[in-house]
Amino acid sequence: MDSNLIKNALKQVKFPGFSRDIVSFGLVREIEVDGGGNALIGIEITTGSEEVPEQIAAEVKEKVGALEGVNEVKVRMEISKPQQQPSPGAPGGAETQAQNNTSMQKVKYAIAVASGKGGVGKSTVSVNLACALQRLLEEEGKSGIGIMDCDIYGPSVPLMLGAAGRPEIANDMIVPIENFGVRIMSMGFLIDEDTPVVWRGPMIMKTIQQFAQNVDWGELEILVIDLPPGTGDAQLSLVQTIPLEGAVIVTTPQPAAFNVARRGARMFDKVDVPIQGVVENMSYLETPDGERQAIFGEGGGAEIAEGLDTELLGQIPLDPSIREGSDRGIPIVISDPESPAAKEFTAIARQILDKLHKN
Repeated sequence: MDSNLIKNALKQVKFPGFSRDIVSFGLVREIEVDGGGNALIGIEITTGSEEVPEQIAAEVKEKVGALEGVNEVKVRMEISKPQQQPSPGAPGGAETQAQNNTSMQKVKYAIAVASGKGGVGKSTVSVNLACALQRLLEEEGKSGIGIMDCDIYGPSVPLMLGAAGRPEIANDMIVPIENFGVRIMSMGFLIDEDTPVVWRGPMIMKTIQQFAQNVDWGELEILVIDLPPGTGDAQLSLVQTIPLEGAVIVTTPQPAAFNVARRGARMFDKVDVPIQGVVENMSYLETPDGERQAIFGEGGGAEIAEGLDTELLGQIPLDPSIREGSDRGIPIVISDPESPAAKEFTAIARQILDKLHKN
């Protein structure tokens, strides 16, 4: 019996009262199957309810027990009581998150844009993908794109989207600032431009949790989460705090970038977040005569995608207009939608949208 088949069955077990399953909440800690078809499922949750663990265990036995080749299902449940002021970022704190995080309940899909290495243009990709997704949804008669800038030390999303000011408070919730139809929350709105952020990990995580819990995102089709570079506790805790539909990995072609990005992508395996694909940024420079020059080498994005068993979603050219648009606060998808770079961003956004709608 393949453990992946069991994991797929567990994705049918919803957390009581919510549409999300126990796998996406990161509650499943182990899956073991012996040669006799006996399955052991380890689950870790934080709850003050006696009914919730019983209901989850019963549904796990029902769904897994229905698989061909499974004779017996045992559920090992590790239950922690919530603290007086529980932190949904703690592993297994799905119910705590569910109780306090009514804002995120209105978000249909949340996707992370990540890279283990800084300097690859991850925020540029996040911003242009958000704008491209917004335009594609408008064409379908829908709306609702948000972007959460989780780079606490170097928040650049407000600059790139031409957004400024202090968010308002309404009904004890922070109202995101909006531009180009995209709702934005960033540390950049909350600190002075020249003020450095000198914080330790727990303070950063508290801020990011507030972005998820205390921001009135409203009805969103997709929330794009621009993760900070790296693969430390902050990044791991973040993806455990917010149930993600998937992650997009950003790299540049050279080995120094794609080797780090590949290691960074492995972080998502730990929390059962699927990789939607790889975006290769600064892939080539196109000269006036149409020749493509591989300034930073070539093949890195395809190599990562193959190693992660996913696909290369697209290759963004090295275009000065992308940088100029970011500096002016008008992403190239908005300022020049017919440019090769904007068309590539839009094609990537279309693939992501199609993948989300298929799930």
